[in-house]
Amino acid sequence: MRIGLVGGGFAALRGALATAFDEAGWSGVEIVDVPVEVPAGGLDGVDVLCPMGSAISGALMDATSPRMIQQFGVGLSGVDVAAAAERGIPVDNVSGAESGNAVAVAEIALLHLLALLRRFEAARANVARRLVGEPMGTTLAGRTVGVLGVGDIGAEVIGRLRAFGAVPVGIGRRPRAETPRAAALLDDAHFHHADDLPGALARCDDLVVCCPLTERTRGLVGAAALAALGPAGYVVNVARGPVVDRDALLDALRAGRVAGAGLDVTWVEPIDPDDELLAQHVVVTPHVGGITDSSYAGIAAGFVASVGRHLGRVS
Repeated sequence: MRIGLVGGGFAALRGALATAFDEAGWSGVEIVDVPVEVPAGGLDGVDVLCPMGSAISGALMDATSPRMIQQFGVGLSGVDVAAAAERGIPVDNVSGAESGNAVAVAEIALLHLLALLRRFEAARANVARRLVGEPMGTTLAGRTVGVLGVGDIGAEVIGRLRAFGAVPVGIGRRPRAETPRAAALLDDAHFHHADDLPGALARCDDLVVCCPLTERTRGLVGAAALAALGPAGYVVNVARGPVVDRDALLDALRAGRVAGAGLDVTWVEPIDPDDELLAQHVVVTPHVGGITDSSYAGIAAGFVASVGRHLGRVS
């Protein structure tokens, strides 16, 4: 069994997978690196392609002849699903709720929101400057926070916001009754349809983005949504970079139409350390929301189980 990891980065992923395959009693599993672009000399075949925050094209499928494509975690935004379907290649991911990934990502969403509200980077700088009692922060309790995307991650974010005394507002594309985990935490008055995102954000102080990246959500958080949020509002994105319109966000930050942004995901990863966004009130982490010990163990176990379901267990 050859598992091809596409794209590089995510150093702990290989070890987590090797451990999970070993604990499940598999033998003869080889985990190899696969480039995103097909080199002139071609590539060896693999049984499973796994995108690591990277694209998997039809050309890469043709070059490696995978029997399946398995995401290490939720979402399939990097996979050309139509190309896979044309080739009869199954594509699967791992549930965030079952693996613990949703909990981990929700935690980093709150980390970003609190870091922005309490001006954590400025506070750290003041330690070096020997300034005590500065800067003034903002309390999360009592703030109304829109949560764009009310699936597994959104539900975990909502629960944690309530624990901090904030007022969450769920924003989703499906009716409230079809999102049972979030619905259990929200009444109708605190649930909005994503088709009227500016209308929903007009009643919110801040926004946490945790919806999948699709053609419908690409650039969804644009100029109108940011204007509705207002100049005291913070935007946190733990979904995928392109859900937020980069140019609109940069313009809003420069003009003071929003107060700041917390990004665990960016439009290009890794982000350029000299990116002009970083000159604004922006906190960035390098796509580590789901990277915790328990989350990686759970995702790896789900990955192995999925491979077994699709391809049959090898031992």
